[in-house]
Amino acid sequence: MTAEQGMSVDEPGRKTPGLGVILLTVFLDLVGFSIIFPLFPEMLEYYLGGAGSTGLLGQLMRALQALAGADGGQSEFYTQVLFGGVLGSIYSLLQFLAAPVWGALSDRLGRRSVLVWTVAGTALSYALWVVAGSFSLLLFARVIGGLASGNISVASAAIADVTDARSRTKAMGMLGAAFGVGFIIGPAIGGGLSAVDLTGALAFVPGINPFSAPALAALVLSLWNLIWVITRFPETRIARAPDPSETRRPVNPLALLQPTRLPGVDRTNLIYLVFIIAFAGMEFTLTFLARDRFGYTSRDNVYLFLWVGIIIALVQGGVVRQLAPRLGELRLIRLGFAILTGGLAVIGLAGAQWVMYAGLTLLAIGSALATPALTSLVSLYAPDHRQGEVLGVFRSLGSLGRAVAPLVASALYWRYGATLPYLGGAAAMLVPISLSLGLPRRDVHS
Repeated sequence: MTAEQGMSVDEPGRKTPGLGVILLTVFLDLVGFSIIFPLFPEMLEYYLGGAGSTGLLGQLMRALQALAGADGGQSEFYTQVLFGGVLGSIYSLLQFLAAPVWGALSDRLGRRSVLVWTVAGTALSYALWVVAGSFSLLLFARVIGGLASGNISVASAAIADVTDARSRTKAMGMLGAAFGVGFIIGPAIGGGLSAVDLTGALAFVPGINPFSAPALAALVLSLWNLIWVITRFPETRIARAPDPSETRRPVNPLALLQPTRLPGVDRTNLIYLVFIIAFAGMEFTLTFLARDRFGYTSRDNVYLFLWVGIIIALVQGGVVRQLAPRLGELRLIRLGFAILTGGLAVIGLAGAQWVMYAGLTLLAIGSALATPALTSLVSLYAPDHRQGEVLGVFRSLGSLGRAVAPLVASALYWRYGATLPYLGGAAAMLVPISLSLGLPRRDVHS
């Protein structure tokens, strides 16, 4: 690919090379990834029944029950959600370590070759899930999946490769829309296929389990994604001669997470980390709040997240594309944070269902405005030859936030009730708002 083919400008009638392929890659990946979400309660019951109370899972569940600190059905409900949180946290912690490595490798080896490896690793994790008759094998599959989860950071770097500064936030918004739609469709597929039991028809396959049908769907999507990347994904990283004056940072997760010394990058990373902790804390405790205040069931909670997902997809796919050229990244970030802060406060104080939905609407709009603008801004601060590394670290800190947030939000919820975690999250958002005031101006729209 030549330099002219690798870059894109906003010329009338000209499409960004490879952008549709990148977006479909992310969409397929997120559908497969989120298929498991609605299955956690049933998975807990199945694996605990198979392993009994003496194995690894039994020990984990006793620790979670002690942490829940409640009796009867309340304890069982909290423990089920904590079980999903543990699996999610393991995945997020591994992603925290792996994302900067994959991003840095993509700077050296190219986006396409790294995506082939990460998608292949994801497919392997789903193949193991298909035959995960034991909790130990399921856990191992999640470890493989977490280590292979570099797709989003590499895809973000590929978008930075094929867009100029003026069109980058719009493209990152489309990436977020693909991300959001994938999260909507994935759980729907998982929930629908949870009724399909392959243990009878495929009883001859060792390790076949009641969740093999959703796992098989995730595997098929991942293999489709792998073929798509191999056959259709263009290499967007433009090869160039190495500059002897550049100091190449090692491909080591701890070394890569050290301050970059690039103006604006480290501050943007810190802003993103605090923002994700506040937002992911809401995601984790929302089902508790809806159940405790309004008696919501698991089916009711699906509609909550569906509502949030649809709004995020619509805003990132449409509104961001209109506002980014008018406001620029810095103002878009601050506007998003202000709306999100109000949403957290409204949810925390909600005494009626419509008020909770109003708060969720504000929260979804705010996060949908801020996230692509932050991603675009950290990319604009980074030099071309370090896009993968910088965006990998950026996504990695988001994973760290998603690993930490459930612990912090849950502790506050169980100790002080439903209101404090959301008001605390709203107060915490004042930190990234304040930090954003010190960001250097690099957006080209203002």
